[in-house]
Amino acid sequence: MPVRAVSRGELAPGILRGGLALVALLTMAAGDASNGRAIIANRQLSACLLCHTGPFPDPHLQGNLAPSLAGAGSRLTEAALRQRLIAPDPDSIMPSYAATAGLHRVGKQWAGKPVLTPQQIDDVVAFLVTLRAP
Repeated sequence: MPVRAVSRGELAPGILRGGLALVALLTMAAGDASNGRAIIANRQLSACLLCHTGPFPDPHLQGNLAPSLAGAGSRLTEAALRQRLIAPDPDSIMPSYAATAGLHRVGKQWAGKPVLTPQQIDDVVAFLVTLRAP
């Protein structure tokens, strides 16, 4: 299974294996694209649409701070999409959906908890790879 080292932050259990973050499936089961779409669309769960736009209802409620998710599967590989979710570029406003340590300004109810589970991350990636440019 291909791996790529992550140099910052501690990742949630199930994501960190031998000091390396997996950029292949985080779980033993393939992601569910329909569940991934629901996760992205759920602003209370993932908050993706606070910054991104994409092929979702209510475009006026979507963000404009980050690239559109439309065509994400054409622009980035599955591994690159997964890496951006678990360990994004530190110069980006993109949060880590897996990190549990080294975070700032985290509400007490969220401290020590990842935003998404490994299965939810795999589901989101499974959906994002289906978003192809026309």
